[in-house]
Amino acid sequence: MRVLVVTVVHRPDDARIFVREISALTAAGHHVTYAAAFTESGVNRPSGVHTIDLPRSNGRRRVAALRAARKMLKQQAPAHDVVILHDPELLMAAQGLRHPVVVWDVHEDTAAALVLKSWLPRWARRPSAGLIHALETRAERKRRLILAEHAYAERFTAVHPVVPNTTSVASFVPTPQPGRAVYIGHLTEARGALDLIEVGRLVHAAGITVDVVGHAHGDVRGALEMAHAAGWIVWHGFVPNDVALVMLDGATAGLSLLHDEDNYRVSMPTKVIEYMAHGVPVITTPLPLAAQLVENNDCGVVVPFGDPYAAAAALTALNNDEAKRLLWGANGHKAAIADWNWDHDSIAFVEQLATWVAEAKINVVGAVEPDPR
Repeated sequence: MRVLVVTVVHRPDDARIFVREISALTAAGHHVTYAAAFTESGVNRPSGVHTIDLPRSNGRRRVAALRAARKMLKQQAPAHDVVILHDPELLMAAQGLRHPVVVWDVHEDTAAALVLKSWLPRWARRPSAGLIHALETRAERKRRLILAEHAYAERFTAVHPVVPNTTSVASFVPTPQPGRAVYIGHLTEARGALDLIEVGRLVHAAGITVDVVGHAHGDVRGALEMAHAAGWIVWHGFVPNDVALVMLDGATAGLSLLHDEDNYRVSMPTKVIEYMAHGVPVITTPLPLAAQLVENNDCGVVVPFGDPYAAAAALTALNNDEAKRLLWGANGHKAAIADWNWDHDSIAFVEQLATWVAEAKINVVGAVEPDPR
């Protein structure tokens, strides 16, 4: 297949888009054209795929990126069997595009996520959510949909395939050792950045390092810089996903201290699955899917929202309990291999695209060559 993958919002090295989906397509022998904001994001163009550089849609600067994407889609889509859009605003850029297989990959509950966008004025959030719902309704009629979570199905009337944010799982991983906890992911107040800092401060005297890996938004950047300078945490900044995951090996625990926000309640934090895949015990807040996963598989502990003291106490206890570390790490790794393994899900993802392409070709042939009988 010839596949055109487009994003103007996400970094080109986004784990779902590039590390999982594009890698799965190229490994299966398909040709990929990747249109993304390489220059503005400071990301080198990858080998093995054809790339197109686009402006980045960021904050209130979005019009230029959408115009460029619309122009590119008109030029490039006809030469491809599949077009995959990774941003809801690209649905607007693709309006009027006559192509048999345009796929919208639904990453999140976009309307709920608008509440957390600091760049969007409060008065504009409700109308913007209404626009998103209208786009979703139209997309379901006109396009193919892939969902990143089973819970997203509630927003739509038809049944759509789910491609979860799982991760590749090695058959062997190092055992969790004392002295080091890790957080991997974007850093905002709602994602628990300030709680991570407080946990680092509380466990610092016990000789436990808290490694914080990820890009920080402006609302917490200053606090992270101060905490790093004070030695409470080690903030590594943005690190490519494949490099960041190596940092999990042998960690005492993986931290996921997200707050109780609408957009998080229906999503499985990918970091929790990544911690399990690397045999690292999980300390998570009680978001429904994360808490259920950790408790059902006995691979970590659930602590209250916004309570870094409880998180620090759980981390300290785990640091001092080798048997518990080994048990939770092994249980999580076993569950990840069985149920959260991208090596399995990637096959279903590629096969789904191939099925849609085949159906589109049958429809075209059927329209011009009806059965003579």
